[in-house]
Amino acid sequence: MALKREPKVDATATKQATRQRTRIGVGPLLYYWPRTAVVEFYARMADSAADTITLGEVVCSRRHELKLADWLALARDLAACGKEVVLASQALLESEADLRETRTIAGQHEFLVEAGDASALRTLAGRRFVLGPHVNVYSRPALEEYAALGAVRWVAPVELDLEAIARIDPPDARVNGGPDGTEPIETEVFAFGRLPLAFSARCFTARHYRLSKDECAFRCIEHPDGMLLATDEGEAFLALNGIQTQSAALHCLIAQREAARQAGVSRLRLSPCSTHFDEVIDCFDAVYNRGLDPREGLAALRALPLPGELVDGFARHAPGLQRIDA
Repeated sequence: MALKREPKVDATATKQATRQRTRIGVGPLLYYWPRTAVVEFYARMADSAADTITLGEVVCSRRHELKLADWLALARDLAACGKEVVLASQALLESEADLRETRTIAGQHEFLVEAGDASALRTLAGRRFVLGPHVNVYSRPALEEYAALGAVRWVAPVELDLEAIARIDPPDARVNGGPDGTEPIETEVFAFGRLPLAFSARCFTARHYRLSKDECAFRCIEHPDGMLLATDEGEAFLALNGIQTQSAALHCLIAQREAARQAGVSRLRLSPCSTHFDEVIDCFDAVYNRGLDPREGLAALRALPLPGELVDGFARHAPGLQRIDA
């Protein structure tokens, strides 16, 4: 799975730029895409402005286009291209096999691991790791407890507004993480994509096709951005993605640059979609790191044929589906 390598750059200049950057992260691929589509997608990510790429199957262990060995091969290729790579563990474990896979991911020492749920924490304790968005952190004492275990970064739960995030991890009073307790913990927010709202032991995509979960025929591969669910009035409301329920609209913080900075956010998570994701990354990088006016960035995103309307209600302590006011 060899990917194109980036040209070498001056190390001093890179270090200085990194200090000033809001780091752009590509979240784990939440959908089930064909193997060739996945490889092609990450080849483009290798040439993108993204700083960090999180890899791995986090939704359904039945998805088998790529196995752990394939994710590791992709991780090594992306690391060779200069990307920081994180391996994510599954968010909902349903079997002993799922638990073994989580232990294998958490047990490797080649890449930083993102804990999808509490099951990974025992293996990761005492090592540097990332807290995924589905590990509940709603208070400063909770974050301090995870930092003591080794968390060096937390991805805030998607429903938290920016003011609440700032109260949990104030910009002027950073929690120390890492095994030695000296590494400041970083705050990452879900900044683009369909919000991952819930998981269930049932597969809603299979149920839609009147199939059992164990004989689902992998029908979710037919829906590269999930399957829309509308209200009785015909308004897109949710998206079904196997065992995961998502928002139909795309959560988007491109207009929240100053509020995010004031909240101490140092990293943005952009969740992959099947169309124009390269342009999405470039828009966010332009706004957060290259001085583009957020209104221009928002207009550029709205001009793209993305798979949903742009909203940012949760970030403003409002209903999640509230449109961006900009």
